[in-house]
Amino acid sequence: MFRHIVVFLWAASLLACASNPDKISAAYVSPMKYKDYDCDQVSLEMDNVSHKTTTLYHQLKKERNADNWQTGVGLVLFWPALFFLEGGDGPEAAEYAQLKGEFNALDEVAVQKKCSVAAKSPEEIVKEAEELAKKEAEEAKKSPIDSTGK
Repeated sequence: MFRHIVVFLWAASLLACASNPDKISAAYVSPMKYKDYDCDQVSLEMDNVSHKTTTLYHQLKKERNADNWQTGVGLVLFWPALFFLEGGDGPEAAEYAQLKGEFNALDEVAVQKKCSVAAKSPEEIVKEAEELAKKEAEEAKKSPIDSTGK
């Protein structure tokens, strides 16, 4: 009986958690939406969509981490609280998938029109930010500052 309760709670906790933004697929967006854009407009829109997507990625990642913490605490301390977790994917996840799709459509239009676009994909921006954070964390470990600030 106890085993069945544990399995049920584990399954419920997985359903309550927000999706990892790395696992959210891009929604299909037709490149025809941007067919009348010139190369400058494509570049500007790609940059805009890329930054929106990156901001939303960080928000979704934060929600995912919070859900994981709440689930862990709920399993350890008070499992009935798991039934009241908000969790799940909200409208932000759908918007994130849509933005990823828009970036892909813009990228396709840029290739078709032979535009040289300097906008980075949302994945590239996130990867660079994570690498920078890792470097900063490593540097902080190498040169700890004492409590006097010296």
